[in-house]
Amino acid sequence: MAIRSEQPTASDLAIAVDIADRLLANIESVVQGKREEIRLVLTALACNGHVLFEDVPGTAKTVLARAVSQSIDGVVGTRIQCTPDLQPTDVTGLAVYDQRTRDFEFRQGPIFANIVLVDEINRAMPKTQSALLEAMAERQVTVDGVTRAVPHPFLLLATENPIEYEGTFPLPEAQLDRFFLRTSLGYPTAEEEMSVIDDQRVVHPLESLRAVTSISEIEVLQRAATDVYVDPLIGRWIVDLVRSTREIAATSVGASVRGSLALERAVRGWALVHGRNYVVPTDVELLFLPVLGHRVVFTPSKFAEARQIGMAASLSAFEDECMALAPPPALVFDDSALAAEVP
Repeated sequence: MAIRSEQPTASDLAIAVDIADRLLANIESVVQGKREEIRLVLTALACNGHVLFEDVPGTAKTVLARAVSQSIDGVVGTRIQCTPDLQPTDVTGLAVYDQRTRDFEFRQGPIFANIVLVDEINRAMPKTQSALLEAMAERQVTVDGVTRAVPHPFLLLATENPIEYEGTFPLPEAQLDRFFLRTSLGYPTAEEEMSVIDDQRVVHPLESLRAVTSISEIEVLQRAATDVYVDPLIGRWIVDLVRSTREIAATSVGASVRGSLALERAVRGWALVHGRNYVVPTDVELLFLPVLGHRVVFTPSKFAEARQIGMAASLSAFEDECMALAPPPALVFDDSALAAEVP
């Protein structure tokens, strides 16, 4: 894993942080009380990643996706409502015969957009879910032997309903691994819920939401994220943590090298949206489960435990096991050298 040692200049960092702060404030005016979750989405945007929201209905997942799209001038946002009869060509597009030109003309599907909301992705058939893989991993779509690039920037936000499984198709592990982050928004507090009711009394806040940044500024944000400094000690800890997921008894399949790459990228983006040009160990601890929790396959006994104590508690125990096997780096002082200096 290559770790860049260059640090951005103070002016570059200030510009990137200002872009992230403007996006955060604009989106937070619509999605209240979810500052850290919004920062996760901005982290994915800064790192060219994709986000899977696993949450109950009515927690502003769709509103968040629309708010991100409307906050960036010049981007195209689309929504794919997944159903069992949704076909791959409904996502990617297809060639249509044009009688005027007597030739086939390609009609782009909704995947050709900057911000793509895939609503209830687990309701689509596996072959339709697979149609998203190439765009997510390689930022291109191949139809009838012709490869076409998706627009830049490209952010896919997928939602998954964890309470209804009838008529659904769970995402396979290989596809879950393509998501940069997995998170949930959860219900707001009572005060925040009252604010939501007041804000939507006359008109939805999305109706008045305006763009606060541009595509060119998003590119600045993404370049700045690649320059955030990761100390070699933290870089090695990231690798050790990912490797620990393959060694503990709770998992039958641990995270792949893609997990190491994602976690290293994620902590850089997370540091940037918090106004820092360097990564601290706390960043790794906070992003461990959002980045790696969906990239492992648990053993049947671990799933049985999750049914008893809840998935959140089970994941927390999983994190504790990995942290115990790969503890964070600590400062080591050479006592002999200090003793030699004492007269």
